[in-house]
Amino acid sequence: MTYGPADGHPANSPLGEHAPHRQAPPGLAVSVAAHTLAGGLATGSIAVALGQGAGLTLVYPATALGCYAIFAILLALHVGGHAPHDRFGAANQVTLFRGVIASLIGGTIPVLDQLTAEALWVASLAALLALALDGIDGWLARKTRMASLYGKLLDMNFDTVLMGILAVIAWQGGKVGVWVLAIGLARPIFVAVGWIWPILRAELPFSQRRRVICVVQIAVLLVCPIPVVEPPLSSLAAAAALGLLLFSFAVDTLWLVRSGAERDPGANQSRTDIRRVP
Repeated sequence: MTYGPADGHPANSPLGEHAPHRQAPPGLAVSVAAHTLAGGLATGSIAVALGQGAGLTLVYPATALGCYAIFAILLALHVGGHAPHDRFGAANQVTLFRGVIASLIGGTIPVLDQLTAEALWVASLAALLALALDGIDGWLARKTRMASLYGKLLDMNFDTVLMGILAVIAWQGGKVGVWVLAIGLARPIFVAVGWIWPILRAELPFSQRRRVICVVQIAVLLVCPIPVVEPPLSSLAAAAALGLLLFSFAVDTLWLVRSGAERDPGANQSRTDIRRVP
């Protein structure tokens, strides 16, 4: 789990566009495609069933599938980064399951006014499940010896999208102002700035701070829809979470700038193996 400039690998962006490109084994491409299709079928069927049970319009399953389409695109990116493994792996299956959960939650965005208090509780508990599973995929990858750049990027990207979905729900549900979207947009904005200022593309050392703050962001956003959490409490909690996030980005940006002063900033555009910092 990482929400902030990526640590431990050379891809400092939600899409990992600066990750090294490798040829994916044929079996791996088939495995990724099969899992992507299975995830889509699961999302669609569960969304239809939930929508019918809750009396929601077809907008709900359609939006859920739209959210899953984003995850499907992320699944297809940089598959070669999973080489030499030729199968999707249990760790990535957990990450994919989290994507299905996030998609089902995202489907509620246009129908929030149709949800009962019980449904809002269920959505928050589902987000809690996605959060709880966020540490399992990495552990599984190490346990099964299938850790890869692809898996790291996938986990990071899914966190970014989940954060955006929860931020939109908090805003559309009337619990927090539109400014809460900054939590979901912080990382994409950081990446966009990196396109202009290459020094921000360098690798950062591992930071437990980023992991903890990521948990805080998701935890705050997932409790906002709960009926018992009302303004101004929801706004104060979200503001505190955003403040922590901005502080974390500021610390990392300052480190990158200071570190970049010791080398040629233009080298970050071509180098994919940046030296690690103890």
